[in-house]
Amino acid sequence: MAYYFVPKRCPSTSKIMYVQRQTALQAADQSETERGVRLWVYKCGFCGTWHLTHTPPHSDYGAADSFRSAGGHKPHSRKRGYKPRRR
Repeated sequence: MAYYFVPKRCPSTSKIMYVQRQTALQAADQSETERGVRLWVYKCGFCGTWHLTHTPPHSDYGAADSFRSAGGHKPHSRKRGYKPRRR
């Protein structure tokens, strides 16, 4: 009977939990070598362990959040069929 390693997952993000940053970096390098997928490492604010992500560290992913916190307005959706709420 074969036993398979089942990694622990973060309860809030469902991503694999790496206790050490070095282990997460090794997993990211292995992913790029084996599958050709580039991944980045970040520390989770929920569980405090390290996770892998496809989003580069300084991308525009969090730009809307920083814009709102600076006193701006939430950007509205440009999806087809979007109707803004009446106030």
